[in-house]
Amino acid sequence: MKKDYLEKLRTGVRMSLGEQICMILNLSFPAILAQLSSIIMEYIDASMVGHLNSRASASIGLVSSSTWIFGGLIMAAAVGYNVQIAHKVGAGKEKEARSIVKQGLIIAFIYSVILMSVAVLISGPLPGFLGGSSEIAADASAYFLVYALFIPIKQINSSATGMLQCSGNMKLPSILHVFMCFLDVIFNMFFIYETRVVTLFGLSIKVYGAGMGVKGAAIGTALAEAVIMLILLYYLFFRSEKLRLRPGEKLRFQADCQKLAVKIAFPVAIEQIIICSAYVMSTKIVAPLSDTAIAANSFSITAESLCYMPGYGISQAATTLIGQSFGAKRDDMTKKLGYLLVAMGMFLMALSGALMYMAAPWMIGILSPDPAIRSLGTRVLRIEAFAEPFYGAAIVANGVFRGAGDTLVPSCMNFISMWVVRIPLMAYLAGRFGLVGVWIGMCTELIFRGCIFIVRLRGKKWHTIK
Repeated sequence: MKKDYLEKLRTGVRMSLGEQICMILNLSFPAILAQLSSIIMEYIDASMVGHLNSRASASIGLVSSSTWIFGGLIMAAAVGYNVQIAHKVGAGKEKEARSIVKQGLIIAFIYSVILMSVAVLISGPLPGFLGGSSEIAADASAYFLVYALFIPIKQINSSATGMLQCSGNMKLPSILHVFMCFLDVIFNMFFIYETRVVTLFGLSIKVYGAGMGVKGAAIGTALAEAVIMLILLYYLFFRSEKLRLRPGEKLRFQADCQKLAVKIAFPVAIEQIIICSAYVMSTKIVAPLSDTAIAANSFSITAESLCYMPGYGISQAATTLIGQSFGAKRDDMTKKLGYLLVAMGMFLMALSGALMYMAAPWMIGILSPDPAIRSLGTRVLRIEAFAEPFYGAAIVANGVFRGAGDTLVPSCMNFISMWVVRIPLMAYLAGRFGLVGVWIGMCTELIFRGCIFIVRLRGKKWHTIK
């Protein structure tokens, strides 16, 4: 049914409102599932490490904003080619789409090796720069170093996932990302903990472990991603209906393809640097408060991310739908779909915000047994719940704009929102209300960001860009 809807979109067939909603749901649900599984992996890491001690939790929390920067740069490189693939598939130019796949994967790998080199170089001094205490610096540095070494795997994983999604295949990546969660648990159990005896159904079982602690969490996650990357590449090259390799189609690097990739990806990369560097600055604001505040902040961000994953899932579907609609020159559908996608994103994230408010103590409790961390984390999560619908508007609208190739103006909007509104507010309120003040500033900024993205959506320029 999903293929029928996309075919109607590409071929200019008129679609009712019910069909448009079904098409969005068919594409969004698998994407939401994939996003949730990625966050569940972070949840698993944080929870398993959190039961070691509070210093172990704080060490991961200290460098988490830095891993987001590199994760954002990885995503930006993938977007530069994925949007082009969506446009080509929408226009029925599948041979050109396959050419972009080959070019994109090779360039993305080279780019990721450069990112890896930079990340390895800064892994040592990074905890000190972020203001972490000497007690957590060694673990934080080791965790980030392992993350850095596996950046090429993360890049290919992200690129292959996005390519399949932009061709219309949302189902397979979501299934594989769920499977990755199970692999993450298995690998983490071995790498994080020491060899121990576990009682199961009255039987004592010896479970072997490497006892690597914080570093083991990074290794376990990286190995799970490596397994999924291999499966994704196999499907992309040999099984994908539209993108698999065909005999006689040779690799050719095309200057126009690379220029357009840079034109699309560069603003996204700058946007990710802006957003994630603001997260680094947020970490520097939080770090002097206490180790408890660092851990509560990190756990609360991880817990909150479960609630905004519906928005990111719809955003991924938006990039595919708007991209294919744009490529098929469906001007009659592009803006209607943009409105509908954002409305659904706001609705779902309003529901998730309400659930987060009610379940906040439980969500933090899973991550840490420390009463002080649980109490503080619950308070800040409940503050953030009020901003979720507006955050949903910003997330989904950004996906809509990317599908049309409009990335520059949204990047500028994110810069203004993060550095003109969020950071000054957080710095001011942190000195007066501690971590609670930090999250009040964050909540205020997210509401502002959602409003300016809605204003941009109502304009005409984003869906008429060349």
